[in-house]
Amino acid sequence: MFHLPQERIYQRAMTRRDFLWLTSLTTLTLMTTDCAVNPVTGQRQLMLVSESQEVAIDQENAPHQFSADYGTVQNSALNNYINQVGQGLAARSHRPQMPYSFQAVNATYANAYTFPAGSVGVTRGILVTLNNEAELAALLSHEIAHVNARHTAEQMSKNLAIGLGLAVGLAYISTSDKYQKYSDIAAIAGQVGASLLLARYSRDNEREADALGMEYMTRLGYNPTGMVGLMELLISFSKQQPGFIETMFASHPMSQERYQNARQRLTAYRSSTAQNLQTERYQDQIADLRRIKSTLNSLQNGDELFNQKRYSEAEVQFKTALRQTPNDYAGLVMMAKCQLAQEKTREAYKYAKKAQSIYPKEAQAYHIEGLSLLEGEQPEKAYEAFHTYEQRLPGNPNTVFFKAISLENMQDKKGAAQEYSRYLDKVPEGEQATHARQRLKTWGYLKTP
Repeated sequence: MFHLPQERIYQRAMTRRDFLWLTSLTTLTLMTTDCAVNPVTGQRQLMLVSESQEVAIDQENAPHQFSADYGTVQNSALNNYINQVGQGLAARSHRPQMPYSFQAVNATYANAYTFPAGSVGVTRGILVTLNNEAELAALLSHEIAHVNARHTAEQMSKNLAIGLGLAVGLAYISTSDKYQKYSDIAAIAGQVGASLLLARYSRDNEREADALGMEYMTRLGYNPTGMVGLMELLISFSKQQPGFIETMFASHPMSQERYQNARQRLTAYRSSTAQNLQTERYQDQIADLRRIKSTLNSLQNGDELFNQKRYSEAEVQFKTALRQTPNDYAGLVMMAKCQLAQEKTREAYKYAKKAQSIYPKEAQAYHIEGLSLLEGEQPEKAYEAFHTYEQRLPGNPNTVFFKAISLENMQDKKGAAQEYSRYLDKVPEGEQATHARQRLKTWGYLKTP
């Protein structure tokens, strides 16, 4: 039996200090408030985050977000294609020296995002809706533009200047109902607050990124109408399926004004509008995704229902998807989380294990396995699953906490104390930290003041 109530084990109270750790603020050397020259405009701007810090923050957090999005797609040809398009665009940008990478991820919601140094993720959900390579180039060049204009770093600097740390879009997660308990598991199983670094861009940021994006894509010879086509597509989907692109519009606010600006901007690139949109080449590259489009639709529907706490209805959608594509890793993990939310631990375990067999290098399924085993009172096996997760994706303090819980339930106080201490080194505040500290005091590892 657990020594800590379940609600309190799984609840993730994201404290400000947690986030400061997650975004590496403890490693930043903040000197005096200073301005830097914007690489795009050449004008001075408030900037407390250096380029090397952007890179460090990116490299620490991007892998966790990619894992939260069920890992990069296992189609190497598709990933190579997307990276090739992205690298060509980045080389013609204002900051070609940044360590860009462009990857398709298995998530089925529609979005693309970038971390501050250019780690770009593009979901299957958006890829399967695009019509041609010019629209893909528009999508990627827009994300590259955010990196070049240093929009995330600028927002971080503003927050630091007013004492908010690096809390870009910081949200506190601290409810105790059953849904929140298990929806937090989804975050614990790989996200580790990394998504909080994905800036909620302002409308001014979006306008600048649109203009720069069109500039970058035309430099590489793409037809700039791809940008207009991308916006038309998003506006259309926002009316037909508002939940489908809700995440994208949250981070990238869309408007008719942006669309009209893009159309007007075409006149400046009149000579480029005759370029081929590369429709056939793009459709060839996403052929595998087009073949499972109905699967992706069912997963999108299930994900939306899950987020509405309608677990049994979500399960129906996930089952439909897995009947169509039995070996879809994202579908298997989504189903495992849905089973866990309904306290069907054996079923959750079964789907997590199958997901591991499909994609053994991706970490999230191991965390779900560990949680199902911990819930099923098998702490030894749970510990092994959490250990495997940590080997594949280090840096999640929650994994350390659950390893400690597993060892505690194995009556291994010394091992549990070591893990609790390791957890407290990273996360000194919050409900889990309180539990860890109390255990260390009870066992004599910490003296009560």
